[in-house]
Amino acid sequence: MRKTLQIKVLLINLVLLITACSQINKASDFITNPTAKEKYQRDFDISDELFNLWKSQVDLALQDSVNIELPYAETGNFKPRGFQIYSYEIELQPGEILNFTAETDSVKNLVFIELYQKMGDSIPNFKKIETADFQKKEFSFEPETAGTYKLIVQPEIEANTAFTFRIEKKPAYVFPVLAGKNNSIQSYWGAVRDGGARSHEGIDIFAKRGTPVVAATDGRITFTGEKGLGGKQVWLRDNKRKQSLYYAHLDSIHPVSGKVKTGDTLGYVGNTGNARTTPPHLHFGIYKSYRGAIDPLGFVFQTPELEINNASENNYPEKLLITSTKANLRNRPDTRNSKVLKTLNSNDTLNFLGKAKDWYHVRTFENKASYIHQSLVAPI
Repeated sequence: MRKTLQIKVLLINLVLLITACSQINKASDFITNPTAKEKYQRDFDISDELFNLWKSQVDLALQDSVNIELPYAETGNFKPRGFQIYSYEIELQPGEILNFTAETDSVKNLVFIELYQKMGDSIPNFKKIETADFQKKEFSFEPETAGTYKLIVQPEIEANTAFTFRIEKKPAYVFPVLAGKNNSIQSYWGAVRDGGARSHEGIDIFAKRGTPVVAATDGRITFTGEKGLGGKQVWLRDNKRKQSLYYAHLDSIHPVSGKVKTGDTLGYVGNTGNARTTPPHLHFGIYKSYRGAIDPLGFVFQTPELEINNASENNYPEKLLITSTKANLRNRPDTRNSKVLKTLNSNDTLNFLGKAKDWYHVRTFENKASYIHQSLVAPI
């Protein structure tokens, strides 16, 4: 009985000690604001030598030239102490929301996600701008400026699991014309107006007269009425992004005021104002408080749904063997609009990173990342 009591007291003290340490760490984190990787080293008691070797792989990824178009999916397998790291250059513009998810067989394995922005063209360098929350395998980002961004994904040191990466971008707003499609947009930002006297500060979305025009986001109506070149118009304030949405040339305005929700009807497509000689359409513009008009296309342009053709396999190769006489390594998984980074010969080998449809994501023995078509190699 006494021994049982001693064990219970020992367990209680252990729990109290662990709880106290956790509280101390939280208090310390509030003051020092450690990075996700620093928390990882501390919480898993990783030696400085091993941690620094693992962390240094980021420098390798920053030198990669891999570029992808979205949506994109990749499958593969993390191997313990494989020091795998993945980087993807992505073009983004304001209004597009980047979404990344890493799915793994094991919920315990950690995946670290960082986003960098390319600074400069002649001597490009990358500045870290966002990091995913610690112990989360998903990440979302909405850029304020157009540019090239680099997404870096790194599994924890002892990760041992199959994975699927899903990388997509979605517009921040719903399409402002009910049931409209991308091909409904027939005039874009910057198009010449009045013989060159001015340029188009928005996009024109063509539809049948009377088609409902909807709130592209939650917001507040700041003006409805008829005036100037825009004819019958509605102004919707997006307080989240500190910008105003402009709906012009309406045939009529729906009785609306105050706060509205995404999808609420604001009016109906027409050709009032200076559009009276053109087919019915909505002029849709966005005005940033301190910048004036900005290109609204990224905010509403609809993107395709992600399709994963190759299912996750049980066994992925560690290396690949070149089986053709010559084999081109490319900067993206496509023969069109891609650059040849290097040409290899028969029987050369590559380190496997992942697979994207019919393409292998690989590293050369110089540790440079690239893509090679599956028809040019065989698993070892």
